[in-house]
Amino acid sequence: MPCSEPAVGVQLTFSREGKVYALALTEAGGRYSVRLPAGIYTVAERPAAKIGTGIRPQQVRVARGTSRRVDLFIDTGIR
Repeated sequence: MPCSEPAVGVQLTFSREGKVYALALTEAGGRYSVRLPAGIYTVAERPAAKIGTGIRPQQVRVARGTSRRVDLFIDTGIR
């Protein structure tokens, strides 16, 4: 059974075309906040998890002039 607890203290990177646009550290409750220009970004955990399937979704789309919530699921492999 996967762990359903919030991922606290995880560093997330949001990159596009090889450039990191934002770093975020998850807070209590697993929350994070970033501001990004419009585009499609790859989301990764830093350092990359050595077990589990990692982050889903691995890409997020940011539309111009909008604000949205994106829930990320991080499989750490802990059962």
